[in-house]
Amino acid sequence: MKAIGVVLAVTMLGSSSVACAQDTAKQHATGAHAHSVQTPFGIAGDARAAKRTVEIRMLDEMRFAPETIDVRQGETIRIVLINTGKLPHELVIGTKQDLDRHAAMMMDSGTAHDEAYAAQVAPGGTGEIVWNFNRAGRFDYACLVAGHYQAGMTGRISVATR
Repeated sequence: MKAIGVVLAVTMLGSSSVACAQDTAKQHATGAHAHSVQTPFGIAGDARAAKRTVEIRMLDEMRFAPETIDVRQGETIRIVLINTGKLPHELVIGTKQDLDRHAAMMMDSGTAHDEAYAAQVAPGGTGEIVWNFNRAGRFDYACLVAGHYQAGMTGRISVATR
């Protein structure tokens, strides 16, 4: 009888993990994200609302190309990330203070991100962030893989008032 209970528990856990993985895949495919929370630099965007795509190359020389992006307040942008190198990279959008704090944490933990404003990209791979810049101001993006931020892998986003 105990064996049947264990088999049932394992089966239920397995099916809930598959359902969770399918939900996550659907969120990413539609541009929806579980963490759609207002931040000082905007909110997760709906891919269908993106009228413009900006490509950012991630270089092993610890640089992004381009290093600056100009956006209008309220604009939803699809940011396509292209890792041209042999190292893993990521792009995290935030304020300079948040990125400084987060980079220090990453040096210790190396924890992966699961926020709508961040994407990890494997060597030779691509990634995407869809973001609504509904707040005007100057914001930053950075690679927070341990050591990359400290080596200068950063960029700037200028969001002009409507």
